Amino acid sequence: MTNRLRNPAYRRYGRRMVPLSLLYVGAIMLATRFIPDNAPADARTIGLALLPGLAILGWIWAMGRLLVELEDEYLRMLEVRKFLVATGLTLAVCSVWGLLQVFAPAVPKLPLFFVFPLWALGLFAGVLFNRLTLGGNGGA
Repeated sequence: MTNRLRNPAYRRYGRRMVPLSLLYVGAIMLATRFIPDNAPADARTIGLALLPGLAILGWIWAMGRLLVELEDEYLRMLEVRKFLVATGLTLAVCSVWGLLQVFAPAVPKLPLFFVFPLWALGLFAGVLFNRLTLGGNGGA
């Protein structure tokens, strides 16, 4: 872990992610506060609902920048492996759940909102995968 703290690419990544995370939480609070249940899809509602999505776009950009800025090929490979595991798990869960929704309509709907958080949880699975297959800290 200490190597990550010394790496300038990870420090820049952290400096990007913290304000984006605060923006996300603030935007969710704002949208929750000012958009009533069953609100019409007017410009105000859509604008407020899209604000948290801007933070998510920022997170995706920050993760891409991390890959570009990491000079150590091994560290970059660990991050890519985490992204691949997260993507594979997300595709698997969403595809299987989508088929369940089509063929067994009684199962609860999975709102699209949960796809990115599911992917983010998949990053943790990627860290575990790296540790199990490569040893060490596995890029955590």
